[in-house]
Amino acid sequence: MLKLIVFTVVISLTGVLRAQETTTSLNFTLDHVALSVTDVNRAAKFCADVLKLEEITNRSKLKGVRWFSLGPGRELHLISIVKENVMTNKAIHIALTTSDFDAFIKILDARKIPYSDWPGNPQKFNIRADGIKQVFFQGFEGYWFEVNSVAK
Repeated sequence: MLKLIVFTVVISLTGVLRAQETTTSLNFTLDHVALSVTDVNRAAKFCADVLKLEEITNRSKLKGVRWFSLGPGRELHLISIVKENVMTNKAIHIALTTSDFDAFIKILDARKIPYSDWPGNPQKFNIRADGIKQVFFQGFEGYWFEVNSVAK
């Protein structure tokens, strides 16, 4: 949870840091997101089966940790070795984009995974003012996910 909070703060401050720094740019980019889980294998199965993420080599070599690719140079780390409770809500979510939003909705329906639009209307998705579709659902450990159609 601490890593998720630190990650959120760093991402939020990136623009501020650039605005204040005039001679050197830190050029932050996303490297990975780490999530605390109680059952790393159950979480990994969800990532592989529902999100269709590719599992990659866990270069930390720590037991109880599994890594997945989020695209070139970006990773999702599932960590089951930290035993503190995790608290989250819908505003704290991982957003993924897909070029086939409708196919993803079919995956959720086939697996009977409840989803909603942002206000929480069951089995509905948003269409933002810019035409992008969004759906929200909870995966492993109660973590919230958004999948959107930005990647058209």
